[in-house]
Amino acid sequence: MKGLILAGGTGSRLRPLTYTGAKQLLPVGNRPILFYAVDDMVRAGVTDIGVVVGETAPLIEAALGDGTQFECHFTYIPQEAPLGLAHAVKISQLFLGTDPFLMVLGDNLLRGGVAPLVQRFQQQHPAAAVLLTQIEDPRQFGVAVVEAGRVVRLVEKPEHPPSNLALVGAYCFDARIHEAVSSLRPSGRGELEITDAIQWLVDHNEPVDAAEVTGWWKDTGRPEDVLDANRLILDDLKSQNDGSVDADSQLTGRVAVATGAIIEHSTIRGPATIGEGAVIIDSYIGPYTSIGPRVHLRSVEIELSVVLPDSRLENIGERIDQSLIGQGVDVRGRQGRPKTVRLVLGDHSRIEI
Repeated sequence: MKGLILAGGTGSRLRPLTYTGAKQLLPVGNRPILFYAVDDMVRAGVTDIGVVVGETAPLIEAALGDGTQFECHFTYIPQEAPLGLAHAVKISQLFLGTDPFLMVLGDNLLRGGVAPLVQRFQQQHPAAAVLLTQIEDPRQFGVAVVEAGRVVRLVEKPEHPPSNLALVGAYCFDARIHEAVSSLRPSGRGELEITDAIQWLVDHNEPVDAAEVTGWWKDTGRPEDVLDANRLILDDLKSQNDGSVDADSQLTGRVAVATGAIIEHSTIRGPATIGEGAVIIDSYIGPYTSIGPRVHLRSVEIELSVVLPDSRLENIGERIDQSLIGQGVDVRGRQGRPKTVRLVLGDHSRIEI
């Protein structure tokens, strides 16, 4: 069984962070979101993986490499524009051949992984298997109607959803999907929709299996989603201290301190993770915070936040809360500060507050 990871999206809802980076490489728990998708595939026994890439291809390829670090092999498949999930399948047909395959979105997180979906697909041999979750308002997703464990109808982003079961971005297909994709015409959004391809299978009496998510699922398309995903990942954090923590500092709860990190006169309350080479002085780091590699904090209070590598925050008079701070950002305190601060800053920004 082969794998297909879609990593070509532009991340428009995450701007300005994605003006200079790939949304799939934003870190949660100090690890790129995309890496979790790869891990899930490998754990499911899928090691021959195609990666569909777009305009951020150099960044994606530099981060993933040839697959050695994940014990798999990558084949990169360029997509000229984000023209739909079914379009990604269409341009990957040469790589996929007639093999069954697992397809996942590179910016989605699944706590339970995809191994159960793969096992179910391999046992039952349907034309397709999809993973669903119940959502209060599924209008921004593909929505499925299920009867007796089989999909009988799919609609992409409906104004009036026929159910509350949304597709979560993990699919198994056999070679029958290629005929379905070849029959498609672009939707009103100008894309080849995977929901239309699956509906084609249903309309041609091909079995489409449906399973619901166990655990949690997170689409990380918006800043608040990244912060929530970071919180969910840190819930599974294990304490580890490979850095330097002085006697005047306190680590409480589950805190992971990476090699080369320095913590002086500071309090860190977990779950929280501190990246390699970070320097934390006279600061407070609260729960559900990820501090990236080589970040410098001095006289800062921060919690429920993610700070990307190589940023510097100093002398901030009010607590930073629920913030997503890009790479290479420089934030310095000054007089006349507001009482609260909430930030979404792009890479290499510099502000005074």
